Amino acid sequence: MDNNTDNNEAKLDAPGKQGEGVRQVLLKGIFWRILIIESILLVWSLGYRALTDYNAQPVDLFWYAVRITVLVAIIILFVVVTFRRFLTAKIIVPLEEISASNRRLKGSDSTEIDMNVSDDAPMEIREIVATRKDMLATLFKVSEERLRLVNFIRDMFGRYLSKKVVDNILESPEGHKIGGQRKTVTILISDIRGFTRLSETMDPETMVRFLNRYLEVMAKIIIEYDGIIDEIQGDSILAVFGVPDKNETDPLRAAACAVAMQNALDELNHTFIREGYPALEMGIGINTGSVVVGNIGSEVRMKYAVVGSAVNTAARIESNTVGGQVMIGESTYDLIKNMVDCEAPQVFMMKGLRKPLVAYAVQRIGPPYNIELKSRPEIETGVHMNLPFRCWKVLDKKIDDDAVSGETIMLSDNAITAAIAYPIEPLTDIKLIFDFCVEAHCFEDIYAKVLSVNEKDGIPVHQLQITSIVPKDRAILDQWMKYAS
Repeated sequence: MDNNTDNNEAKLDAPGKQGEGVRQVLLKGIFWRILIIESILLVWSLGYRALTDYNAQPVDLFWYAVRITVLVAIIILFVVVTFRRFLTAKIIVPLEEISASNRRLKGSDSTEIDMNVSDDAPMEIREIVATRKDMLATLFKVSEERLRLVNFIRDMFGRYLSKKVVDNILESPEGHKIGGQRKTVTILISDIRGFTRLSETMDPETMVRFLNRYLEVMAKIIIEYDGIIDEIQGDSILAVFGVPDKNETDPLRAAACAVAMQNALDELNHTFIREGYPALEMGIGINTGSVVVGNIGSEVRMKYAVVGSAVNTAARIESNTVGGQVMIGESTYDLIKNMVDCEAPQVFMMKGLRKPLVAYAVQRIGPPYNIELKSRPEIETGVHMNLPFRCWKVLDKKIDDDAVSGETIMLSDNAITAAIAYPIEPLTDIKLIFDFCVEAHCFEDIYAKVLSVNEKDGIPVHQLQITSIVPKDRAILDQWMKYAS
């Protein structure tokens, strides 16, 4: 039934295939039917006379046929002319007006809802016009309400899901059902370093406003690079490239997007500092792999999500980054290695993985994006300063019970060069606290990540990247570095 309807609409829309109108159909139908009837009468009359009139000559029969033919022609002409006027006024013109109005209505002319026909038109045609008006009014009302509802859904849920995902769910007949599809996508995960500690220093309302400003900037960049924000958990963003439509440029766009996010955060931090807020440090991890994309959950509660080991790997890569770093997994690197400049690969042994995790720190993206990660002060530069401290390893967010003593050698804006009693493996997170107080002020916990370890005069010297420090402690260290320099 639907196929026949589609075929009929296609024929009507195709030029030259509209067929005959009601005017041609009625007039031709009347003409041919009268002609057939009169032809039958002519043949019957001639046959009857030939059989009953024995004196009739062929010439008589010929002229008799001519007279009947002329009479038939007059009758046909009379009937066609009179019927044509009658049908045109009563049926053809009203139907043509309805058809023309419908064609204009198809062109989105809503003024065509109201149309009038003459009072002497047949009752059925007047009923068609009246019914049409009521039906169209109802359809327009329902369509407007549905359009408002769809726009509301797109606007509201587009703030929780990507607008592309919302459109995909609304336009797909199966969009609301639980289930997913396996796809190869590129996952981007970003996270603010030391966010938990930072949130403890602000009241909730200020913290939310502060965080929303950061998220707004990051979200705009992700959308600009045609990524999908799948989830926001506090300060962490999970974005997907390749959903709902896959593109060969997904891995490169994800990497370019990450670099743009880091550069934008540098600019945003200048604004934060001017307004008295602390600067933020963000790490980003990227991985490409196969995931299941779709509605996850139950009929009671569900969410559109990506699930798979590729997501977990991206999270592990991100956990090994330091502030300002963009790291891509080996699967992503293999796809874009000719278009990016990266540092030497780093190898991590992660719990739960059978083989080492290899990742590359991105420095520059080539054409068509041509974007470079903004340079930061080298860790080795800074001010020589000896401050004693104790530190603890942080493994899986659990702080080790055994403290290790150490002493700073050099301090910079967000890095520490320190001598620690025994070597701590690179990329290990640590908590350190200074063993002294200044004018009734005692330093709170400082969190950092070990970047490298070198031995100097038999003492392990560590390069540490600060990931979390309270603003008041930062201000004191900045003041000391200023005096010392």
